[in-house]
Amino acid sequence: MISRRDAPQWVKEAGRAATRAGGRLTSGARMLPDFLLVGTQRGGTTSLFRALAAHPATVQPNFHKGVHYFDVNYPRGLAWYRGHFPIRPLAERRVASAGLAGGEAGGAAPLAFESAGYYMHHPLAPERIARDLPGVKLIALLRDPVVRAYSAHKHELARGFETEPFERALDLEPERLAGEVDRIKADPAYVSHSHRHHSYVDRGQYADQIERLFELFGRERVLVVYAEDFFSEPEPCYDSILDFLGLPRWRPAAFERHNARPGSPLPDHLHRRLADHYAPYDDKLAALLGAEPAWRRTGTR
Repeated sequence: MISRRDAPQWVKEAGRAATRAGGRLTSGARMLPDFLLVGTQRGGTTSLFRALAAHPATVQPNFHKGVHYFDVNYPRGLAWYRGHFPIRPLAERRVASAGLAGGEAGGAAPLAFESAGYYMHHPLAPERIARDLPGVKLIALLRDPVVRAYSAHKHELARGFETEPFERALDLEPERLAGEVDRIKADPAYVSHSHRHHSYVDRGQYADQIERLFELFGRERVLVVYAEDFFSEPEPCYDSILDFLGLPRWRPAAFERHNARPGSPLPDHLHRRLADHYAPYDDKLAALLGAEPAWRRTGTR
């Protein structure tokens, strides 16, 4: 049997179209997310998403990792968004059939979720989430911002959204992003290509983004996780996430790494340039969280 992930692209597109059409008609009976992976892009979110999607008590959007509702699809409306998620009785039956409806699971209820690496960085998405999903929990998966920036550039090159070499893209970033946040805030339907695809440095300034999440949702509803910890010791990291979500302990057969993009190493002078830039932001993040970020703690930078 072919899995949904391995299905031909035309099958996926046909399934998505049918899901959207049917979802709108039955949106009132469908779930909304109980938790979200809100970032960061190129931070390991796909790997964590698949590990969490494998849990018998979670459900994901149909044919999607992320719906991108709160960043680029918000004008479509909440019924459109809800239409991407499963019907609750069907999700409850899935949990029951997995044996998690009783016993040590304590009557586990299904939790719906999605992942969009742009949510944390988008100027309006956190406020939209707080307004539309009261009580939702957020997981922010962070990665060494130096490594993340270089990985993001390779990713955008491969997708055709970038044509400049990395150093030139770093030099162009201030010009590319100039005024884009104001344009997004002024027009909720505006989608900024550069803010979404060329924010190599800006996205890695995590402290301000995490601080905004704490202000909107409270620290108790935001879990900050490090990709370095998840990939080096996935079991305890995964267990801590399940505890945060109130899910019964369970582990997938293996923790796989997805979407890695091999390539030439980052030149030393660019590594130093970015490390120097991020030093005050990392200081602020450490003060905000009361501990050094993983890339400092483990000495990887």
